[in-house]
Amino acid sequence: MEVYQAGMEDLEGIAGLFNLYREFYEQGSDLEGTKTYIKERLENQDSVIFVAKNEEHYLGFTQLYPTFSSISMKRAWILNDLFVVADARKQGVGEKLLDKAKELAIETGAKSLSLSTASDNISAQRLYERYGYKRDEEFYHYDLTIG
Repeated sequence: MEVYQAGMEDLEGIAGLFNLYREFYEQGSDLEGTKTYIKERLENQDSVIFVAKNEEHYLGFTQLYPTFSSISMKRAWILNDLFVVADARKQGVGEKLLDKAKELAIETGAKSLSLSTASDNISAQRLYERYGYKRDEEFYHYDLTIG
């Protein structure tokens, strides 16, 4: 298995994974929409996407968005998406993707790497906690839906 930063040559593979990821979160299938979205991220370089791939298939991906911590006056990363196809789970794919995300954070001098997951996604929570992520018990997280 190879894990690397995705480029435009990975568009089709990532779009397929991203479509499955959205379906996991109960969104309708939209392969053309996911392709457009991922293409824009790659072209605009406004996210970093790592993919895990074996000789034949794309196994998983993670997508990170840059942000900043005003308090520490440093860069931070939001690990917004992490997905591994069902038949590749429990084979170390998620761990390798998390390792790449951490490497990126270290290389860019980031203060932190943050993520969120569904409250019922227990297997993901276990993975994150095993990797040292701490659930925030101090602050509440709020969202304002605009569109």
